[in-house]
Amino acid sequence: MAKVSPVSIKYMVHANFVAEGALEKPDVIGAIFGQTEGLLGSDLEMRELQKEGKIGRIEVQLERDGKKTVGKIQIPTALDQSETTLIAAAMETIERIGPTDAQIEIERIEDVRGSKRDYIIERAKKLMQELSGSTDSREISNQIKEHNRTSDISEYGDEKLPCGDISGKELIVVEGRADVVNLIRAGVKNVIAMNGTKLPDAIRGLGMEKEITLFVDGDRGGKLIARNVIDNARVKYVVFAPDGKEVEELMPKEILMNLRKKISVSDFLGGRRFQEPEESSAEATPDEKKKLKQISDSNNGSDKAVVLNRNLDEIKSVSSRTLSGALKKLDESPYAIVVDGTVTGSVIEAAGEAGIKIIVGSNFSATSDKIQLLSL
Repeated sequence: MAKVSPVSIKYMVHANFVAEGALEKPDVIGAIFGQTEGLLGSDLEMRELQKEGKIGRIEVQLERDGKKTVGKIQIPTALDQSETTLIAAAMETIERIGPTDAQIEIERIEDVRGSKRDYIIERAKKLMQELSGSTDSREISNQIKEHNRTSDISEYGDEKLPCGDISGKELIVVEGRADVVNLIRAGVKNVIAMNGTKLPDAIRGLGMEKEITLFVDGDRGGKLIARNVIDNARVKYVVFAPDGKEVEELMPKEILMNLRKKISVSDFLGGRRFQEPEESSAEATPDEKKKLKQISDSNNGSDKAVVLNRNLDEIKSVSSRTLSGALKKLDESPYAIVVDGTVTGSVIEAAGEAGIKIIVGSNFSATSDKIQLLSL
């Protein structure tokens, strides 16, 4: 079976799982291959991707916790960002591992190229110091300029978000570290990354004091991320990479050209760049948001999910880990849920099937075009 060369790895998917009984590593790997089969079409069939060397060896660590088995999963990929997130979301639909009920949650998706670039820069500086003899002065000058651009990257806040110079009033928000690097190379330094698809608290805070322009990939995933960020933070403008392209792939001229084409949030929501699906999500009113925040604050730290009806009265309170199954057994039609913790892709999918219009949580590991996702 083919392996992904360490040189070609782009992302590492980190996941946690809990199973109700005893398991072995082959049970976990078999569930990943077997229960994601056919979900994403032939182009993203995990067995075939591994044979082609686009997905590496799946690493599983597990241990017994009483009658349960808990563990971690790591999957290296050479796929692009949108394909990797689809694979990760598909894993969260797994409900059984071996003979037992189980739940998989994506902890994070790591851009492994960031650490490689840091190593390369540091090693290159040391090697340049050791060079002897004459070297083309123009080449050295270009190398120094390139290093100066990438060395402008720093970290912001407790979440250590990669960023450039964000001291000014205007701020560009992108998806990942590679996007920050690419914009800085193009001379655009007022940029910060979300480090994934979920919205960090630090970005939400910056939106209260700065004018934010959101710059996302030119695919459906980018548009869904834009909707989620706009729902949960104050954003003034939206910019998209050209159709089918990622921000990290753009040439400097393309970056500047697309930034000049920014559109207002009202134009974006009005449909100039995004056609609403027929079953679009409800938009919570200010009064609803206020009440939902009160419920969320009361539920904080409980590890529970509160299911609400159209009047935002409680229907049921269940463990966050069993929420997906509980949504299938409700007697009353639900309207919203308030979850303590991260909302997984499997919960979002179950909520959509149950007709839920609003989900409140601290973080979201997937997006939705039918449900309004709020971090209050």
